[in-house]
Amino acid sequence: MSTVTHTSGRTRPDTEPPSGPPAGRRTRGAGNGLGGRFFNGFSHLFLAVWAIMVVYPLLWVVMSALKTDSEVIRKPLSLIPEALQWDNFARAWTAGIDSFFLNTLLVLVFSVSLTMLLGSMAAYALARYEFRGNRLIYWMFLSGLTLPIYLAAVPLFKGVYNTGVSLPLLGPNKHLMLILVYVAWSLSFTIFFMHSFFRTLPDSIAEAAQVDGASHTRTFFSVMLPMAKPGLISIGIFNVLGQWNQWYLPTLLMQSVAGEPKHQVIAQGLIELSVNQGYKSDWSGLFAGVTMAMLPVLIVYVVFQRQVQSGLTAGVSK
Repeated sequence: MSTVTHTSGRTRPDTEPPSGPPAGRRTRGAGNGLGGRFFNGFSHLFLAVWAIMVVYPLLWVVMSALKTDSEVIRKPLSLIPEALQWDNFARAWTAGIDSFFLNTLLVLVFSVSLTMLLGSMAAYALARYEFRGNRLIYWMFLSGLTLPIYLAAVPLFKGVYNTGVSLPLLGPNKHLMLILVYVAWSLSFTIFFMHSFFRTLPDSIAEAAQVDGASHTRTFFSVMLPMAKPGLISIGIFNVLGQWNQWYLPTLLMQSVAGEPKHQVIAQGLIELSVNQGYKSDWSGLFAGVTMAMLPVLIVYVVFQRQVQSGLTAGVSK
């Protein structure tokens, strides 16, 4: 084979193979790139449409809360009010939203705290210790996820009523009974979520703590529970959202009784406000109440968004 001499002193064949992939391979790569760009474009379009479907109703509710009643009726789909009516929020707050907020916060502080404590303790014991009946207890907890709450409405109401006859503090229209029902209703999903999370934590750390003399309780509260912080935040957000938006259980268990103070939570109270208005509908005030009920959960999710994502992906990444 003949060679060509260069000034550098090197020699190379006069016929070199072409650089780059063969023509056929390049064609396939171009095809894959075209398909990938099409898929990316379609996915971005789908996400944009989905975002509009989610964001537009939220903006519509918020902006309707800043309109007058006539604007709400004349321009129901408009997002720009003629003038901002901030007094709608004050009117909704004094109409009863303040007490609904306080009742909801009172219930959620105790119900979410108890749910997280009992659920994480049960999940830890089922995930880290082997004993007879472990799987049976675990699947019994999980069976609660398959039971619609509507099927338990009659026995639940009768149980609450009969308990209230003997223990007035736990009777209907009392916050304590609603807290206990919320805890029982949320335990199944909490145990299911935290059980999977605790199984991803290394055994060596718990064993090292016990070698150093820590009891099982000390190991759980001082070592394992802080390591499960991402999972606790994630399931805590889910419990707050689920219990904040709950309407059926408060309506079932907290019936209004003449002569007694009302104990409605936020979702239940908004429905009662809309019903009690009758033919004199305060649409702007009702939208303001819905906005005030909606903003806290949105703020909580936005603030803890990264923690929720890390908690959901921690089990997979580990």
